[in-house]
Amino acid sequence: MSEAATLIAAARAAAAHAHAPYSRFHVGAALLLSDGSIVTGANFENASYGLSLCAETVAVATASASGRLADIVAVGVIGGMIGPEGLQGADPVTPCGRCRQVLNEAAQIGGRDLVIHCAGGSGDALASFNLSDLLPHAFGPANLGMA
Repeated sequence: MSEAATLIAAARAAAAHAHAPYSRFHVGAALLLSDGSIVTGANFENASYGLSLCAETVAVATASASGRLADIVAVGVIGGMIGPEGLQGADPVTPCGRCRQVLNEAAQIGGRDLVIHCAGGSGDALASFNLSDLLPHAFGPANLGMA
């Protein structure tokens, strides 16, 4: 199984555990670490909408809590409306701007450009991007003299 397929499958499994009662839009993220292990996250909505967490942010925070922030090498993201047959939607879902910034923090700390594999709920369409293409001229630790 390819890197992209492995990460999208892990992200799909994580999306099944999303807490999205308000939008019903489930997102799962999977991070590939340098040793081949995978860390996942799912979106977590809150009745106070501004307190909701994106799947990518949950996954990055989980990696960081394990001391693995600098070890992230690739990301898989899948999302779509949840229906009776599971996730729906054909178009690949990319990380939002906030998540791109959070991923950039990990990328700069790890000294690498992350590959981000994106899929829609149906999983039929896949798009892969470098984080630097999704967030050109990013601000991060290097701008503060820290990376």
